[in-house]
Amino acid sequence: MSTTDIAPVSIEIASVDPTDRERYDAWWDAYAAARRADLGENAIVWSREESRIELLQESATTRRQAFVALREGEVVGSCSLALSLKDNLHIAAIGVNVPPQHRRTGVGSMLLAHLEREAVAAGRTTMRADIYWPASLPADGAGAANREFARRHGYEVALGDLQNRLDLPVADAVIDAMLTEAPTDGYELRRWVGPVPAEFVAEWAALDAILDTEAPTGDLDVETSSSDVDDYRADERLQREQGRTSYGTVALASDGRIAAYTQIVVSGDDGNAYQWGTLVRREDRGHRLGLRIKLENLRMLQQHSPETPRIYTYNAESNRHMLEVNTRLGFVVSARMAELQKRVH
Repeated sequence: MSTTDIAPVSIEIASVDPTDRERYDAWWDAYAAARRADLGENAIVWSREESRIELLQESATTRRQAFVALREGEVVGSCSLALSLKDNLHIAAIGVNVPPQHRRTGVGSMLLAHLEREAVAAGRTTMRADIYWPASLPADGAGAANREFARRHGYEVALGDLQNRLDLPVADAVIDAMLTEAPTDGYELRRWVGPVPAEFVAEWAALDAILDTEAPTGDLDVETSSSDVDDYRADERLQREQGRTSYGTVALASDGRIAAYTQIVVSGDDGNAYQWGTLVRREDRGHRLGLRIKLENLRMLQQHSPETPRIYTYNAESNRHMLEVNTRLGFVVSARMAELQKRVH
């Protein structure tokens, strides 16, 4: 949600076909302009092709739709809707983006109302959205236009996160020093670039599915996702089509099971790396496995992709342990993110 407005205008809401390049490009331009207006150089924007390929994906797990707001034929805002098809069937993930020159004209409110109607028609009762504001603003978003817009429309913060950035490379000496704090006695480490090896994919997919509920959830109304290898492989194919490269590391327990996993994904468009999931099984916690595998994965990334300039990651502000680790590695807070929620009936 990147908008603020106070007065309705006469506009038309139209769906976006990602094969219609003119309409799609206008949709993406509005999205990118809104994100950059909110965060400037710290805005993370999916590239034009990454976003288009995702919309084109014929997914068994998610139905995605995109819409634009038209005023006299001009695109003045865009929005998106994602509906899970296998679990969390009560949730609709929504996004509203209005470029700064079209804000405060009612565009955002009309786009949001359209998304809510679509979601309710699909049987969804919980609306979810993410918004971002500069790290210099308060943790509650006071003074951020998009936070005030969301509050007026009944969206409250269910979980507060920090966007953190690490400029690369991290010196080997720093990694080595931290590795001495996380021995892997009784565990074997395995690393790879690209798709998850067949011998690990079922367990990897299962751990990835519970990540959202094992990590801090705050007041989020979220259920554990289902785990299916075919669905996970479909997501990997999507990543490859988007030009992304995955780096994965696991720690194996003595019985051969995955005790912990972590993943970094590098964008082929902006060249940045993004820390995705990291999770340690409950029965294997307390051994600093999370720290170990993240350090080993970082080392592998730097070996295979030395041109990668930085890593971005998101952590719940309540996750003090992980934030302390990030600080020691050199991460700096680059923005704040709020996971918003609204229940409708």
